[in-house]
Amino acid sequence: MIQSLLIANRGEIACRVIRTARRMGIRTVAVYSDADADALHVRSADEAVRIGPSPVRESYLVGERIIAAAKETGAQAIHPGYGFLSENAAFAQAVQDAGLIWVGPNPSSITAMGLKDAAKKLMQDAGVPTTPGYLGEDQSPERLKAEADAIGYPVLIKAVAGGGGKGMRKVDAEADFADALLSCQREAASSFGNDQVLLEKWVTNPRHIEVQVFGDTHGNVVHLFERDCSLQRRHQKVIEEAPAPGMDAETRAAVCQAAVNAARAVDYVGAGTIEFIADGSDGLRADRIWFMEMNTRLQVEHPVTEEITGQDLVEWQLRVASGEPLPKKQDELSINGWAMEARLYAEDPVKGFLPSIGTLDVFQLGESELGKGCRIDTGVSQGAEISPFYDPMIAKVIAHGPTREAARNKLEQTLDDTAIWPLKTNAAFLVKALDHPDFVAARLDTGLIGREGDVLMPPAHPDDDALAEAAARLSQGGALAGFRLNAPMRGENVFLIDGEKISIRFDPREGVDDRPQDDVLVAQGGQVWRLMPWRAGGAGGADASDGSILSPMPGRIIAVSVAAGERVTKGQKLLTLEAMKMEHSLVAPFDGIIAELNADQGNQVSEGALLVKIEKGEAA
Repeated sequence: MIQSLLIANRGEIACRVIRTARRMGIRTVAVYSDADADALHVRSADEAVRIGPSPVRESYLVGERIIAAAKETGAQAIHPGYGFLSENAAFAQAVQDAGLIWVGPNPSSITAMGLKDAAKKLMQDAGVPTTPGYLGEDQSPERLKAEADAIGYPVLIKAVAGGGGKGMRKVDAEADFADALLSCQREAASSFGNDQVLLEKWVTNPRHIEVQVFGDTHGNVVHLFERDCSLQRRHQKVIEEAPAPGMDAETRAAVCQAAVNAARAVDYVGAGTIEFIADGSDGLRADRIWFMEMNTRLQVEHPVTEEITGQDLVEWQLRVASGEPLPKKQDELSINGWAMEARLYAEDPVKGFLPSIGTLDVFQLGESELGKGCRIDTGVSQGAEISPFYDPMIAKVIAHGPTREAARNKLEQTLDDTAIWPLKTNAAFLVKALDHPDFVAARLDTGLIGREGDVLMPPAHPDDDALAEAAARLSQGGALAGFRLNAPMRGENVFLIDGEKISIRFDPREGVDDRPQDDVLVAQGGQVWRLMPWRAGGAGGADASDGSILSPMPGRIIAVSVAAGERVTKGQKLLTLEAMKMEHSLVAPFDGIIAELNADQGNQVSEGALLVKIEKGEAA
């Protein structure tokens, strides 16, 4: 058995691996960049080694430094986690060449499944059904457009080296293809160093079904059943569950066997996931489920599989990497209950889900009795800094119950009782998604969030009762504030809520403090607001409501779509900001005229910088 393990990752997954390794008596070594010097995974490990500056290309993606850290600390094995170098065949080979144990599949398997076009061809040869599309080597824009026209719109453009929703664009019409292709290739080159793409037919009513597979060095391959990851935003998973709603025994057997066949086709060892796309327009049927790709690593959503099977997949990884056979045979595995996972991000849904950067002054998850009992996988703690260098996921919240409804209720309550400040999060958005009638009824497809996005947006303010209670705590009028002879005591004052003026009616007697407070945090439905007394002459920060478009984070302007003096309409794209390895479009909040433009293509901008100023007015 492995005795010492270096985790070549950070954040939540590094903490997750450390937790199992400690239980197994394995010494752990963390690596960190300058931004992560005081991170939870660093403090949790037995030893930690600095591997470079904050940018990933200078730290977590520098394989030589990671291998050197393992040698320096005497680690026997390297666990890559997910992301970063986890699916880099050259790194896996370098680890083995250095005499270390690679906790993952053989480099040849990573290579075989690493490029989506080659993997689809391999699966076709193995008899695994695949979606119709274009996998050719001719990557000229003319050829790609001709193939898209032949397939028929809508089509999906996918980076062959992509993953995590990056380098992927849906194109609804021929006229949109050229711009979508350019954006997709640009993002793919930035994220993966490879701008090649493939094309797939966009499936009507698509559902994302995936199967957890596991192989060992003794020729055994098993599956641990399926997961449904259909609730997505911009191709990134939001809520995952296991098992898949509506999956009957016959379809499950066929899909899971196809996944095992796919793993055997590449002599797979370790944890892997076979992803399928299903046409759910007529329910889940085996003849309408097609292979999409294989992820040759542990998935972000692996906890839902652990919850329904009772297995620790990280422990399985470590045992298989140590040369042991799989802990269970196929007939020893079964489904127990239902599990759901929600990805909690530091991002602002109201501002197009742009990442929210800063310090977690308040970090409380699920304080109610119903919410307690959820599993929380996180890599941060209160006081931690969310930096612009990495993915802004701050926690995974996992609920398990005897039924889908029980798991859903537990997860919803935990998120409802979550309070995080001053960073914005998607907690309120997740609560609304879990409570949406289509999700409750398991009417799932990958376009649900895209269609219902406005309905899922968090409210602008807390409800009247919560506002009144908070206003009473802020009241500065003393014991007789709001008193009128022969009338109920009441007050009505103007306050600032997140910088916006608001008038609130309240009973001052409900204040709980002898002295008024300077501000109060109001938490409701997973969202937190700051309420302050309004003072004449005070100023709130500029935001989109007054036409000021500020940079939501540090980044680089990669496209400017408007000019000074131009008339724009609400929702029109103004410019594109590249930050945190993603492209973010900033749009006009209302019809108006570009009064000020402070953005040039290629410029680096800081958080809060005024990029565009729009004056209200009728668009032409």
